[in-house]
Amino acid sequence: MRRTFLGAGLALLLTVTACSGPEPTAAAGPTPAGTPAGTPTASRQDAAEADRTLASLRRVDDLPMWEMTFVGDYDPTVGTDAAPPSPFGCSLFAASGDPSRPLFARNFDWEANPALVLRTDPPDGYATISLVDMSYLGVGADPTGDRRLLNAPLLPFDGMNERGLAVGLAADDGATVRAEAGRPTVGSVRILRLVLDQAATVDEAVAVFGRHNLDFDGGPPLHYLLADATGASAVVEFVDGTMRVEKGRGGWQALTNVPVIGVPEERRRTDHRYGLLAAALAKTGGVVDDRAALELLNDVRQGHTRWSVTYGLRTGEIHLRTATGTDRRYRLPVTLP
Repeated sequence: MRRTFLGAGLALLLTVTACSGPEPTAAAGPTPAGTPAGTPTASRQDAAEADRTLASLRRVDDLPMWEMTFVGDYDPTVGTDAAPPSPFGCSLFAASGDPSRPLFARNFDWEANPALVLRTDPPDGYATISLVDMSYLGVGADPTGDRRLLNAPLLPFDGMNERGLAVGLAADDGATVRAEAGRPTVGSVRILRLVLDQAATVDEAVAVFGRHNLDFDGGPPLHYLLADATGASAVVEFVDGTMRVEKGRGGWQALTNVPVIGVPEERRRTDHRYGLLAAALAKTGGVVDDRAALELLNDVRQGHTRWSVTYGLRTGEIHLRTATGTDRRYRLPVTLP
């Protein structure tokens, strides 16, 4: 599963939006030298790698946004988890009307916390770029030297991997989960890390969901949007305790904070943000570039939208716009099937 992408981890610390769900406290992983006693961490870094990671931290925006390179490996099954308060909403869509340039886009709407765009490249998983709310790590406005940042890989709120697979989450107050015997239980944010590390396609991502029980305790229940470089997309929801999946059709798929599976399209569009996204994407047949996508995200932004981001699923291009109006671009080399 080793990729061609070289590089360790980059992280932006952005202020995050409350579309995400809970993460129960997990057992602590290996503790790098110099980590305060009692601080759980999933880091598998040696002391030098941990120090290089923290030394790379730099502030790039007044959000505040930070960047950091994560050097070394981590255990995605252990470490810190956190439960957010009630959500304010999020907006996501996948657009594949132009099969040569499929795109994933999202607004993250939450409180004004520092946040992180994180680049990871574990030896046993795919390279990724993802966005992390630093407050979930217990990190404050000045994270310099804070070794809790070494848990940043565990809590992505959206992201894309080097195979062009993207995933994002949003609150869904009606979702319920029922544990299935024999499956490990993971937090509802942690599952994104497992998907990004392990899945190259929407079908593989759905299979990762299917191998785990999710824990919604302590925070809002969630639903998820997936998309990949082939133009495939899917919504994953939990209806009456059971995981349900709806594949995208017609060149686009959208998600806000209302259920979509089993709900007629006309009724979905009564939600203001979903209705705006659906009307615009249907008009273009799902053909949008990153700038048009950001304009559409701007149409559904709220006063607490912390960032808007687009992921080019075949190009690897990422266009991030923060609540302060700063635009930043990143590129994750994508290896196509």
